[in-house]
Amino acid sequence: MDSSEAQLSRMLSTSSDDPNEIIEAQAAETRRIFLFWFDDNAYTPVALAFESTCRLFAGRFPGYRACNTDYHDLRHTVDAFLASARLMDGVLLSGRDMGSTGAVDLLMAALFHDTGYIQESGDMTGTGAKYTLSHVDRSVEFVVRNAPAFGLDPERARAIGRIIECTDIRLGAADLEFVGPDEETAGYILGTADILGQMADRAYLEKLLFLYYEFREAGFPGYETEFDILRKTMAFYDSTVKRLDEGFRHFRGFERTHFRERFGIDRELYRESIERQMAYLASILDDNTVNFRRKLKRVDLEKLGTPRAS
Repeated sequence: MDSSEAQLSRMLSTSSDDPNEIIEAQAAETRRIFLFWFDDNAYTPVALAFESTCRLFAGRFPGYRACNTDYHDLRHTVDAFLASARLMDGVLLSGRDMGSTGAVDLLMAALFHDTGYIQESGDMTGTGAKYTLSHVDRSVEFVVRNAPAFGLDPERARAIGRIIECTDIRLGAADLEFVGPDEETAGYILGTADILGQMADRAYLEKLLFLYYEFREAGFPGYETEFDILRKTMAFYDSTVKRLDEGFRHFRGFERTHFRERFGIDRELYRESIERQMAYLASILDDNTVNFRRKLKRVDLEKLGTPRAS
């Protein structure tokens, strides 16, 4: 594990390889960050949303099946949840205003942003990957439909929905609508955190093979083999950098403020981890002498077998 990834792992306060323990550590760290700025009572709806999200992905939320997408799983959701809290902390440490309502809406939006991949109980065809193109709209619908279960009135549910829309890579900055500066800040944070959280994952390149099977089920053209998604990820990265720096006004830079002020690490650990991932991916693409799967060692792909969406 390189230095950036090691430091990111230490921020979770766990050395466990157990996904459930990691998720619990991420949730605890998110709550700790929130309580730097707001009181414990304000966190209550976030705690309820976290519990509900865990039940949803496990198949214990009324009316829905368990998550059956291998890339867009609970771990990905909680990665975005924690990244959102870190960026929010950096924003607040930098002197920008954000009220507790905006902070709560941000974190709830992070938890619900990929609920659109979850199938309803009667939907037994394929997996949630078939909703890839519509999953953001479905996520917004999930929040609005289930608002009473989360203690939300319709207006708050719609606000959370507008924040979730920032994770739709098909929408440019001009397509996004916000009600007030706190909502805009929350949207830019979540749109940034969704990208940082997944691409900084130390097993991101391995997990791209699962994303390939999701894309294939969704019917995306140009993804005929697993290698295609590795090749296309380089172009995706270039467009993503532009989205982060221009569309989301370089909000990713606030991670440095968070790590510097809270841990004395004056670096952008997410960015560094992502750049190392992309450098290693470039080396894989440049070398055709060895099967690319043999170079992806951070997840035992043979042990995991074929993703469910195949």
